Amino acid sequence: MLQLFGRIIHSSYMKVVGIIPARYSSTRLPGKPLLDATGKPLIQYVVENVRKAKRIEAVYVATDDERIKQAVEGFGGEAIMTRPDHPSGTDRLSEAARILNLDEDDVVVNVQCDEPEIDPNHIDLLVSLLINSDAPMATLAAPIDEESANSPDNVKVVLSQSGYALYFSRAKIPFDRDDKGAQYLLHVGIYAYRKRFLDRFTALEPTPLEQAEKLEQLRALENGFRIAVRVVDSACPGIDTMEDYENFIRRMRQ
Repeated sequence: MLQLFGRIIHSSYMKVVGIIPARYSSTRLPGKPLLDATGKPLIQYVVENVRKAKRIEAVYVATDDERIKQAVEGFGGEAIMTRPDHPSGTDRLSEAARILNLDEDDVVVNVQCDEPEIDPNHIDLLVSLLINSDAPMATLAAPIDEESANSPDNVKVVLSQSGYALYFSRAKIPFDRDDKGAQYLLHVGIYAYRKRFLDRFTALEPTPLEQAEKLEQLRALENGFRIAVRVVDSACPGIDTMEDYENFIRRMRQ
């Protein structure tokens, strides 16, 4: 029996862990996880909100940078050092899950390191969605207006009537040919995986649609795997640029 963050976990139970891949290098905003104009590093907000999710039993930051590791341990978090040559955060996530020696049936939740306002309730909804689904992975989506749907920076998703992803795209999908007022859904970049599938997914070669759209989740669809999707009311703002971070500072001060 193990106690983590006040929760009692029996070893025979399926574990649910949150892992936050975090690297120092970033094309648009280097050192993003360590920005601390509010008095604490950005990564700390992410860890604290993931810890608030009732379905999460433990939270780890997976990084390849000693500065991030020291910052995380400085506020009482747990960091896992991973290889520096991972092509994506999902590959870093998979290595961290192996280091933790998770069982094949355990659930791994991948939270982006630049979403300090992530809603813990959304994390709980995502975990419940995966556990109650026959899909090997799950994610979230939120409604957006047509103007936002026009931006290739916003990834859109279309769903089947049973709630599984049909396609993800940077293009505006669906195409509303007769101007009927189509509903556009923003893909919210948080994922839950069954551990066995995470290992299999990262072993697959990149696929043509994935490479064309630069969207890793298309690798799963192109290989015939289903992705369960839950639609939530809204998405939390991410931090991609210094302007985003300055807006975040203003929200925190208010």
